[in-house]
Amino acid sequence: QVQLVESGGGLVQAGGSLRLSCVVSGTSVRLNSMGWYRQAPGKQRELVAVVRSGGGTNYADAVKGRLIISRDNDKNTVYLQMNSLKSEDPAVYYCHAVREWIGRETWGQGTQVTVSS
Repeated sequence: QVQLVESGGGLVQAGGSLRLSCVVSGTSVRLNSMGWYRQAPGKQRELVAVVRSGGGTNYADAVKGRLIISRDNDKNTVYLQMNSLKSEDPAVYYCHAVREWIGRETWGQGTQVTVSS
């Protein structure tokens, strides 16, 4: 059974940084397209960043240059380094996996990020 467990959320001042972690079990991060999504109250869930099985990355325009997705194959963990946090960044951040070739999707339970002005 594939499980994704996020951690690292919390309260940070505007301009500050956080690092989110997503520990993956039941599959290898190298075999999945791993993404971070976020959902703010009253808004749809949106893609923030993705790292594909081949290592390529893509980012939402709103976070380019501030948020960085990475993965550690040995630790089977995906990270989201969040820098220069803004008032529009608060949301529940979810880790997401899509197994290559199979298409199986898995979501984590989410971690809350709050930014104070």
